[in-house]
Amino acid sequence: MKYFFTIFIILLIQLSAAKYGVVVTSQKNKIEIPTLRQLKDVFLMKRHYVGNTKVLPINMLLTSTLRQKFEQNVLKISREKLNKYWIKQHFQGISPPITQASARSVKLFIENVEGAIGYLPLNLVDDDMRVLYEF
Repeated sequence: MKYFFTIFIILLIQLSAAKYGVVVTSQKNKIEIPTLRQLKDVFLMKRHYVGNTKVLPINMLLTSTLRQKFEQNVLKISREKLNKYWIKQHFQGISPPITQASARSVKLFIENVEGAIGYLPLNLVDDDMRVLYEF
């Protein structure tokens, strides 16, 4: 029983430290590694440049588990507050980031659009991607 409890605690610690995904850009993009504050501002459309590079943030669909984890761990904002934020922004002429239907379409967008920045599950990251932040 003692052995089982020890294994359970170790697994619990590993799960709590597990990464859900990564914020990435294409290797072709010259985006400097942003701070967490800069990333948050990019995805809230408060910042349009990181360093000297114009950035274009890409979101997953609202129903995506990865998007929910991104909002919790990077934006650090509840869905309710985020919805209220975008309603306010709408009346100021500011739209939320472009949304793609799947992680693969996010990856293709990032590979083909200059300045694109988005988040992907770890298993889709390859040598064409540059990891900017893990969450």
